[in-house]
Amino acid sequence: MSEPDQDQTLQRPPAEILYADELAALAAADADPRPPGWALSLKAAKAFVLGDPEMGTTPKIVAPVASIERMLVTLATGRGLMLVGEPGTAKSLLSELLATAVSGLSTLTIQGGASLTEDQIKYSWNYALLINEGPSPRALVPAPLHTGMSQGKLVRFEEITRSPVEVQDSLLGMLSDRVMAVPELSGDAAMVYARDGFNLIATANTRDRGVNEMSAALKRRFDFETVFPILDFAAELELVARNSSRLLADSGIPVTVPEPVLELLVSTFRDLRHGDPAGGSDRLSAVMSTAEAVNVAHAVGVRAWYLDQREGTAQDLVDSISGTVVKDDPDDRAKLRRYFEQQVAKQVGRGDHWRSFYEARHRLP
Repeated sequence: MSEPDQDQTLQRPPAEILYADELAALAAADADPRPPGWALSLKAAKAFVLGDPEMGTTPKIVAPVASIERMLVTLATGRGLMLVGEPGTAKSLLSELLATAVSGLSTLTIQGGASLTEDQIKYSWNYALLINEGPSPRALVPAPLHTGMSQGKLVRFEEITRSPVEVQDSLLGMLSDRVMAVPELSGDAAMVYARDGFNLIATANTRDRGVNEMSAALKRRFDFETVFPILDFAAELELVARNSSRLLADSGIPVTVPEPVLELLVSTFRDLRHGDPAGGSDRLSAVMSTAEAVNVAHAVGVRAWYLDQREGTAQDLVDSISGTVVKDDPDDRAKLRRYFEQQVAKQVGRGDHWRSFYEARHRLP
């Protein structure tokens, strides 16, 4: 029996593996000038992120063209790029796609958090070698920033405002002078100078702003770009359908979630995301993002197939949506029930899927 293809065994392949064929084709056909150290030109990088049928690339995210162009120009100028927005607006996916387009590598990632330390972002030591040999390049274990600078690659810093302020401020020298000191070493190894292609993409969600607010000095090293929720219903529906279909296929499920059920899902998320008290919906404290909608669609398909070997229905959607909407805020439970009684009830004449959705309200927690 032959071994399975390695890519097929990965739960979540990075973009450089998932879209390896597209990247190779783009690089081979890319005749436009490239910034120093970049794997693709700005035009090819934009086509990779947003998709371009003429260049054989698929759309991977929904975002304004002008916004993506500004991000690429920022990275080409050498200034850091800060992506801010509501949770679930695909900031992390966007940073991954940009890093892949620019460097061909998206895995030099720092995950921000209260426990993050400076050595986790710069470098640490192999203590066995350190004890036996003392500080040496062989004993040094590079972290993402050390690797990104020495190899000329983009580094991703996710949820930067959740990291301690002193860790954030350790970036200042690397973003300004493009150099990292390694005082434990001597000679050429004591200084790491950034090669062409190195830069930093950071993300921060607006609900965490102020947790560990960035210093004014660090903010000056970044250009800020706000990532907004998808405004167009059809675009959001298409994105949820495409991404949930891929997740279901990866889960070994041969069917997708029917379009009427996805319509219910996206409509509900949009109503509860913004809220309209006059129309019978209140804004929820839970994150009602497109990314969460994709997760719910995946759960609908998994529930229907692995329990009953069938396609997902409106009843499955009610069961699956509850865990996303109702978390630790009891008010959200009441708001969700009120939404069904006041808003969904008005839509039962639009089709059987809306009627089934309303009739399944008793399954809400």
